[in-house]
Amino acid sequence: MERLQKVMAANGVASRRECEKIILAGRVRVDGRIVTELGTRVGPGVSITIDGRRLRPSHKRSLMLFKPCGVVTTMKDPRGRRTVADLTADLPERVYPVGRLDFMTEGLLLMTNDGALAQRLTHPSYHVDKTYEVTVRGRVPEEKLDILRLGVPLEDGLTAPAAVEVRRYDEERGLTVFHMTIHEGRNRQIRRMCDFIGYPVMHLKRIRVAFLTLQGLRSGEYRDLTPEEVDGLWKLVKTHG
Repeated sequence: MERLQKVMAANGVASRRECEKIILAGRVRVDGRIVTELGTRVGPGVSITIDGRRLRPSHKRSLMLFKPCGVVTTMKDPRGRRTVADLTADLPERVYPVGRLDFMTEGLLLMTNDGALAQRLTHPSYHVDKTYEVTVRGRVPEEKLDILRLGVPLEDGLTAPAAVEVRRYDEERGLTVFHMTIHEGRNRQIRRMCDFIGYPVMHLKRIRVAFLTLQGLRSGEYRDLTPEEVDGLWKLVKTHG
């Protein structure tokens, strides 16, 4: 027996939190009966319908997307902006973003309909590293970068230490480019950390999640993860869980 929202998320309906909202809204029936209790457990063979449509076990699919700037990391946007769902609209399965990238941040975004994997990858206790290429104006002193390495006191608490490696300084344009690796996923975290040290982000690109990189992908493209890559992600979150 599994909790209803977990079964829904595992079959690609939405994230577990969104599934809870759907249940609370009275949109789910189990064997014909409306269920609004989040603790409800269901077993194999029960009939689950959402908005009158029967839930069928979905084929597990996980992919990486090179999200462009100016694309929203949601399945639909009330303002009519382009979303990551638009970039994967040709898929027969409905996949959902694992975590988020800001509207103006580009780079590697994982998407999946495997709710259990998504939940583990986004939970900070599993320490999934994410590396970003950060571009700021000016030459950043080492003591400022050391603040990022030690942890930054933001309004929602002290950040975990970040790994920071300067890649280059563009003399002509007056820009510093450095790589920054974190395992937390707070809202706009990299931008807020850089604001704190007085070097606002000019451009931000996520270039790595765990052992996955953007190699071979152009902006707006996606590819399925190989079975070995999916197994590698599961091993990673099981090791650190």
